[in-house]
Amino acid sequence: MKTIEHWIGGSPTLSSATATQPVYNPATGAEQARVVLGGAADVDAAVQAATAAFETWSESSLTQRTQVMFAFRQLLVEHEEELGRIISAEHGKTVDDARGEIVRGREVVEFACGLGDILKGGFSDQVSRGVDVHNFRQPLGVVAGITPFNFPAMVPLWMHPIAIATGNTFILKPSERDPSAATFVAELYQRAGLPDGVFNVVHGGKDAVDAILTHSGIHAVSFVGSTPIARYVHERATAHGKRVQALGGAKNHAVVLPDADLEFAANHITAGAYGSAGERCMALSVAVAVGSAADGLVEVLERKAREVKVGPGDAPGTEMGPLVTKAAQERVENAVGTAATQGATVVVDGRGLKVDGHESGFFTGPSLLDHVTAEMDAYREELFGPVLAIVRVDTLDEAIELINANPYGNGTALFTGSGEAARRFQRKVGVGMIGINVPVPVPMSYYSFGGWKDSLIGDSPIHGPEGIRFYTRPKVVTTRWPQPRQQVAAGFSFPTAG
Repeated sequence: MKTIEHWIGGSPTLSSATATQPVYNPATGAEQARVVLGGAADVDAAVQAATAAFETWSESSLTQRTQVMFAFRQLLVEHEEELGRIISAEHGKTVDDARGEIVRGREVVEFACGLGDILKGGFSDQVSRGVDVHNFRQPLGVVAGITPFNFPAMVPLWMHPIAIATGNTFILKPSERDPSAATFVAELYQRAGLPDGVFNVVHGGKDAVDAILTHSGIHAVSFVGSTPIARYVHERATAHGKRVQALGGAKNHAVVLPDADLEFAANHITAGAYGSAGERCMALSVAVAVGSAADGLVEVLERKAREVKVGPGDAPGTEMGPLVTKAAQERVENAVGTAATQGATVVVDGRGLKVDGHESGFFTGPSLLDHVTAEMDAYREELFGPVLAIVRVDTLDEAIELINANPYGNGTALFTGSGEAARRFQRKVGVGMIGINVPVPVPMSYYSFGGWKDSLIGDSPIHGPEGIRFYTRPKVVTTRWPQPRQQVAAGFSFPTAG
């Protein structure tokens, strides 16, 4: 049985603790590896390695750091298929979907390759007689990322390329459910020329997380996961003096107006709801059908949900793989049953699906629920599975009110042919990321990713310009260079320009 170890100081490292946890193949239900579960001692070892590496890495030239990023980016291209299959085997998503997350993560690496222009400071000449002012940004030190199972490559890639390119050293605590991608990325960094200790991986559960949140040698923590854990991370880490990015859960709505092309809308909503088995923080989990659009939309969504090809992630033609664990499968199927007892119409029932040759896999089919109300569990809870709930309203303003009353504010979409409706929607809706005829509005790497309300705890979005600010701090330098033997009088009152 393979054992997945930490990566500390440039090499695989066994945990100081003896605890391990199984890693499953979701398509078969079989245990395929065991991952070590680290604790405070392992985090401390990673901090020591990262602290030592920071002394030289923080003083390296911007050219050296971007050269490493260019090389790392090329290795991600060359090994996209291999990394995609590693992700698929542990997460369950299709290999094509896994390759897609690698590409989106690689875009942040490309953004990091161009930091030379972004990190340029400002200079003000002669702000006072003989006095100039300039500013620049410096890295924080050792920083850490705690990332979820649903994007084992992409979400960490939202963090560490920017942190490392700006001169920090990094400790990643990936999900213990699909940990192998993190180690593979560490090996690619080493091949790209990144010095040992700049990028480290510590596996584990809550013990490792708590050690990261409280260790005095870690200066910032980035987190993506559920809202309750995001609150915990934010409160615990800030209490220990750290900067925190904490991205939480979501309940994303797609609003469909009567003037929308229903075939187009249903195509994209189906992909947004059932892609990656709905295990995305930007998945569409609610379709809001406005007025006369409702019956036609349900009809098309039903047809398309029944056409989704479910199977192993590495099988040709598969569009949706299994859920990540048996517990996730049971939770999602129980939610469909609860929706039925609470009055929802189960238009498509994905429960009890068996895939030939993979009967022990964690599969469930797409489920489509109609006549869902805001009081039902299927609407209120983040199901994180292939379940799409349809809520019927009479007007666009009602749809906006529904979305704004929801505690989450991550992403939303509007399907319409009306520019006026689109403009009203994007200005009035209280959500951080909005798509107009775009189902999953994840922004490009040179914009920042982050929602509103319970989807973002604190005020620090991730990657893009906000990422640069998060991993650096500014210095402002005021200088005067008097001529030799020139006497400059000093005043005892508060200094002013003049």
